[in-house]
Amino acid sequence: MSPPAHPRHRPTRDTGGMVRVSLQQGDITMVTIDAIVNAANNSLLGGGGVDGAIHAAGGPEILAACRELRRTTLPQGLPTGQAVATTAGRLPARHVIHVVGPIYDRREDRSALLRSAYVSALRVADELGAVEVAFPAVSAGAYGWPLDDAARLAVTSVLAATTSVRDVRFVLFDARAHQAFTAALAAASPR
Repeated sequence: MSPPAHPRHRPTRDTGGMVRVSLQQGDITMVTIDAIVNAANNSLLGGGGVDGAIHAAGGPEILAACRELRRTTLPQGLPTGQAVATTAGRLPARHVIHVVGPIYDRREDRSALLRSAYVSALRVADELGAVEVAFPAVSAGAYGWPLDDAARLAVTSVLAATTSVRDVRFVLFDARAHQAFTAALAAASPR
């Protein structure tokens, strides 16, 4: 099932001068924004899902920037829960912030690493001067994190973060993810 032609932007939560959180169903590679977040793997050299789509749509400039990071500051790759920025290449965004989310494991609580991926991405966005950031559902695809819990951790991590980012948009590929994030955002809203 492909995403709708006209992305949905509801609901939105405005936290009174703090970060504004909105949801959109669609393709994150099509979003015109300061920075998009890539759910990358440790190698930073491309993969499947969101990672593959961002590398394909952004062109060779993103891969070249990632190879340079591996050659210089990240020879062992990007650690889980951390973030780093590159050019956005041919994407309509100005920057790509790569994060490595944890692989879900029922026997080990890795939620702190998933929270860290969101907070680290916002920290990098602050360093870039980005005020609008689009996130996918980190770890909820190939890494197997249960969608409802991934949505809860994503929303609460962003809302609790200390950041200069004013607008966070979760760009979710399908209706199921959009519904999970809608529920998580409603649950996080004050009554």
